[in-house]
Amino acid sequence: MTSNTQTTESPLAGPTTFAEIELHPQLLQAVIDTGYTIPTPIQAQAVPLIMQGRDVMGAAQTGTGKTAAFTLPILHRLMPVANSSASPARHPVRALILTPTRELADQVAESVKRYGKLTPLRSAVVFGGIDIGPQKEALRTGCEVLIATPGRLLDHVEQRNVNLGQVGILVLDEADRMLDMGFLPDLDRIMRLLPQQRQTLLFSATFSNEIRKLARTYLKDPIEVEVARRNATAETVTQVAYQMSGDAKRAAVVHLVKSRGLNQVIVFSNTKIGTGRLARQLERDGVRAESIHGDKSQADRMKALDAFKAGELEVLVATDVAARGLDVAGIPCVINYDLPHNAEDYVHRIGRTGRAGASGEAISLFSPAEERYLEDIEKLTRKPIPRETLQVPGELIARTHELDDPRARREHSRERHDRHEPRPERAVRPSRYTAPSKPVDEFFLKPYEPQAANAPAPQAPGAPKPAAARRGVGLLLGGQTKKPD
Repeated sequence: MTSNTQTTESPLAGPTTFAEIELHPQLLQAVIDTGYTIPTPIQAQAVPLIMQGRDVMGAAQTGTGKTAAFTLPILHRLMPVANSSASPARHPVRALILTPTRELADQVAESVKRYGKLTPLRSAVVFGGIDIGPQKEALRTGCEVLIATPGRLLDHVEQRNVNLGQVGILVLDEADRMLDMGFLPDLDRIMRLLPQQRQTLLFSATFSNEIRKLARTYLKDPIEVEVARRNATAETVTQVAYQMSGDAKRAAVVHLVKSRGLNQVIVFSNTKIGTGRLARQLERDGVRAESIHGDKSQADRMKALDAFKAGELEVLVATDVAARGLDVAGIPCVINYDLPHNAEDYVHRIGRTGRAGASGEAISLFSPAEERYLEDIEKLTRKPIPRETLQVPGELIARTHELDDPRARREHSRERHDRHEPRPERAVRPSRYTAPSKPVDEFFLKPYEPQAANAPAPQAPGAPKPAAARRGVGLLLGGQTKKPD
């Protein structure tokens, strides 16, 4: 299967304004409302091709507007069938967007709603980790654009909540992860449910040769659009690496955040356990921090993301679940607490900063044992990462070590109490366990009432019970009452 490749590094290639792209007037007005007038290179190249109905493989650096590059032309192509009917039958799924993570699915859904707000087109998003009930209702009311993760989409298919027989446009967002991280069986099942005649789009920041070859099996005569050298990092991101021992890394994070007055910093860790532990330790160090990883419930993950986006956190400690698609404006810095074992993940991680033309900084903390990962990253990006020395105050390193000792933490808390210092603020975590309420006997809530004078006197211990009481017990046990003479 052949394909054409269009590669450009010029920001002026293609249309220079959104008005020149000739989007539907309602979509153009929504774009103007967001404050954008000039398309990014990937948008200028990909949007006209998608509007023509061509299959496209788009590769671009992170933060360059890939989501809008496929969202806008999809909505444009669906406008001829847009209608305001209340009937679900008039709103079948016509465009399906698949993403590898829940966070990315939610973010793409926000983009679709933002650009389609002036149109009668409906959209819905389904992903795992939350109650499936509201998603069923959203699907039953009908939607032209469906954003989904593969597993939850198949759940809805099995429950017959959605029909994919009229899908005319398919998008694989972050396609390299979709095809490379165990999604292939689910993708094959979904492909068999779709019409053969459709338009297919693949977008990602990185494409290996193997993944590109496999992706072409889903596309027909695709056009490959590359707006920059493959696997390149954004020029707006300054990169630096500091070599240090693993014990000093946490102190280095605290020093960087506090000395520079940073807020909304993402710190990447490789493991779920390490991510949660680091967030708790940073909180003890006086840094407002929260963690996000795959073992957390979707509600907790969304709560942490909302707090981070609102600027309530100084640090969001995350696994690579946040490395793709997380779009938060103004993130000043990304810190690699652990270097990723996969060099391509580094490109996605540092793409969380320096987005939409803004400047950012990517800091990597590496031990001597991790230097080989740094070399792999430089080989992939074809760009050296400067090694520099970070001076972390010795007392800060000593203090972080002390706070790791339970006895030292008690001493520190006692000293703070003696100095009348308030405890550092930390995020209130909802309790996962609620003790069952004990039943209350109202008898014990009543005031004391003296016994009546004619009431029978209490029996002394061991004294025989009255005859009436004995007869009552006998009857209860099945005895016969004695007939009177």
